[in-house]
Amino acid sequence: MRRSDPRASAGFGAIAAIFVLVVLASLAAAIVRLGQSTQTGSAQDILGARAWAAARAGTEWGLYQALKGSWTTCSGASQTLDLSADIGMRVTVRCSSNLYNEGENTSGAAQTLRVYTVNAIACNSTSACPDNARAVQPGYIEHRRQVQAVQ
Repeated sequence: MRRSDPRASAGFGAIAAIFVLVVLASLAAAIVRLGQSTQTGSAQDILGARAWAAARAGTEWGLYQALKGSWTTCSGASQTLDLSADIGMRVTVRCSSNLYNEGENTSGAAQTLRVYTVNAIACNSTSACPDNARAVQPGYIEHRRQVQAVQ
């Protein structure tokens, strides 16, 4: 009968321990990476919601300026709203309008309508939106919104 040498099997335990440590380290690294990507995605979602709200505020402000404010003809009017102190966004609002003949009134005179188009671009840039230089960097958020009104 042949006896096994106890020193020959002692190396197997060290290899098994190293294998288990490598597997656990890989698992820990995967968990950390998943946590970071989840956190980044959540931050992007929050910034996207803020950009959407800023673009909506920009179109509402632009409509007010066109219908009740100083942009009566709205011919190429543009302004950047700085909302960075409140929600970290800037909004560039542009307005244009066109006159359209919409038939005749009861006395036979041409009836015209003015159609206002308000564009709002919200972004988390430190300058005006859209910011083409920052658009290629991670963390940049931009939302565009367009509304039309007839008067």
